[in-house]
Amino acid sequence: MFDIIVVGGGPAGVVAALRASELGAKVALVERARLGGTCTNDGCVPTRVLARAARLAREAEHFEDYGLMGERPKVDFARLLQRTQQIVYRIHEKKQLISHLEQASVSVYANLGAVQFADAHTLTAGDGTRLEAEKFILCAGGRPRRLSFPGSEHALTHSDVWSLPRLPKSVIVVGGAATGCQLASIFAAFGAQVKLLEVAPRLLAMEDDLVSRVVGEAFRGRGMQVLTGVSSVDRLESNENQLSLWYTHQDQAQQIEAEIVIMATGWPGNADGLNLTAAGVQSERGYVVVDDYLRTSVEHIFAAGDITGRMMLVQSAGYEARIAAENAVLGVGMPYSHKIVPHGGFTDPEYGSVGLTEERARSLESDCLVAVVPYADLDRAVVDDHPQGFCKLIVSRETHRITGAHIVGEQALEVIQLVAASMAGDMWVEQLAELELAYPTYTAIIGLAARQMVRELGVMPLTPQWRALGKPHAAEWERSNI
Repeated sequence: MFDIIVVGGGPAGVVAALRASELGAKVALVERARLGGTCTNDGCVPTRVLARAARLAREAEHFEDYGLMGERPKVDFARLLQRTQQIVYRIHEKKQLISHLEQASVSVYANLGAVQFADAHTLTAGDGTRLEAEKFILCAGGRPRRLSFPGSEHALTHSDVWSLPRLPKSVIVVGGAATGCQLASIFAAFGAQVKLLEVAPRLLAMEDDLVSRVVGEAFRGRGMQVLTGVSSVDRLESNENQLSLWYTHQDQAQQIEAEIVIMATGWPGNADGLNLTAAGVQSERGYVVVDDYLRTSVEHIFAAGDITGRMMLVQSAGYEARIAAENAVLGVGMPYSHKIVPHGGFTDPEYGSVGLTEERARSLESDCLVAVVPYADLDRAVVDDHPQGFCKLIVSRETHRITGAHIVGEQALEVIQLVAASMAGDMWVEQLAELELAYPTYTAIIGLAARQMVRELGVMPLTPQWRALGKPHAAEWERSNI
């Protein structure tokens, strides 16, 4: 009998098991396959390897401008996929998850196959293994959604990319959220003809409108066919080495063709395979229902990560896992709230966001201020010949605190971390404006945007003549006392 059994060996499960053990609980972790979860095995890590290769291929376009002679590299897709598996292996070797967990006194049951609840305190596996615990933390993750329509069996998901025999010449990606946009961007960089379909009126519908617009413009500028507002995907037919996809757009039936079709249409949780009814745990649409303390409908069973359907990001999974473990071991008392979660995508150009979108911020505070600085104003962007993009800061006029930030451009996901840290530290935008950020860097765009905001707030002394200029062009190394 264990104090706690953690179900799932991804980022949420590993963190939950370690934290519960730190707090003195007797803990077991069960995983149906290999530890590491989707992120390490076929999600974030291998996708980032592809994005790295795509970026290197795109950088080759600048060789001649910098006096470097040579042809643009060709993609050996088989070797690239081999590289992704090597990196996955190296990440596993670096983490040594089983050894780490066992050293922390966690009993690990990996490659156990499917597990189910037999009752509210018992799990059973297909090989006959039976485990009992006082409490459980469900961290079983999620999986790619497969839509049901005629011919859908011919479509792939991101998990199938790793087994492609060769680089396709043409790709249809259905779904314009983070995963779909990343895959579309990667295949386009490799030279494939890419068609990207999205049901929503714009790509990256959960992001700030300016992020959606600029990323969409960049995609179209690179030759991608981007179609939003698709009503439905109707059927898929296989004709020798070509797939034909029928869909409806503006009440008109349309057809497009490509070698492969990748569905990136959502991420349901893995709740349906756990026989939750035997434990009395409520679920909806494949996700486990939890309260503000990550407790399910059964008092001794908690959940964290993708299976909750709340904030399906690796960093959020770890955050939820720590809280779930502490509430399970120490007693319910710590609520969770995803307020400051930097995130984005390794598209080309990258995008990164944190906090509120402009639309959401204005709905809460109509008098909020917005500063937008183009990457073209950034010296590092000019040096590197990557002037595409912007930095947007959203600030409360009343408190002078940043409520949201959105960046499109080179190293956007790295740069957004500075804004997230300033928000977590409750910094005034004036304090952010006075940071002596290194030059020339991409992060310096935060200082440019913050100093523009300080002028708009009226807290920087300026002559009437200077104010009459409106928004004068700023220099990164310009400093003024506030």
